[in-house]
Amino acid sequence: MRRSPGEHHSGLDDAIDYLLSSGGKRIRPTVAILTGRMLGVEKERYITLAASIEMLHTATLVHDDLIDGSLLRRGIPTLNARWSSGPTVLTGDYIFARAAYLAAKTGSLPLLEIFARTLMTIVNGEITQLFDQESPDWMQSYLNRIYAKTASLFEVATEGICLLGDFDSRTVQALKQYGCNIGMAFQIVDDVLDFIGEEERVGKPLASDLRQGILTLPALYFLDEHPEGNGLANRLRTRALEEAELEAIIRQIRDSSAIRQALAQAEQMSAIARKQLTIFPECPEREALCELADYIVRRTF
Repeated sequence: MRRSPGEHHSGLDDAIDYLLSSGGKRIRPTVAILTGRMLGVEKERYITLAASIEMLHTATLVHDDLIDGSLLRRGIPTLNARWSSGPTVLTGDYIFARAAYLAAKTGSLPLLEIFARTLMTIVNGEITQLFDQESPDWMQSYLNRIYAKTASLFEVATEGICLLGDFDSRTVQALKQYGCNIGMAFQIVDDVLDFIGEEERVGKPLASDLRQGILTLPALYFLDEHPEGNGLANRLRTRALEEAELEAIIRQIRDSSAIRQALAQAEQMSAIARKQLTIFPECPEREALCELADYIVRRTF
């Protein structure tokens, strides 16, 4: 990921090094590597795909932080906290290009097609979130959003590996479902931790999504049982509440059954993911992928 494909401004190298050194769980490339090893794919190709996926993820974070005005990620200043918006946008664009360059190095045209499809899905999800102020179905909107934001990239980490070899449709579909479900579970747990995590470990202010008018699963489960229901959802979405009212809602969500309900949904998706792996012979990589599905719903940051 740090290896430059050619000459460019030294500030780009500095930015990439800063971003990659800021930490992160590296779960997406881990999924790709374990899947590649389990299927016996050529090592250089699955390592290259893993790097391209993490590079794509890094680029999306650069743009997300700029759009959201976030000054911290993982407890350290974001790129847009250090630079103006112009260089930040261009750096994100450059990292997207680096990700595509790495994907092309795998030599698979079908992989490049789903790589581009995934990037379009991610961007469309962000645009939809920015412009759709109301929804007739908040829950479906949420599920669509977290698929676009998170699960689609986990999905390409597994489906993409299958395109580096000759595998039957049963194998492809099982791994695609594994990737999608752990991605959905991962984002749901992230949304739970946004309410109940430790701020210094989460690396951003708690309930930051709700403060920006974004309704995540804990909030939606809470609203299902709230007398104001859809009316309160619209007030939260448009940020029409006074600070004291918002703080009260946040406390109520934390103390309600909504947190347990959201975690139960993540557990269910993790179980679906683990079930997909039963078609593969027992091996250390399959066991590690099962353990990863468990970790995703039990992590605390």
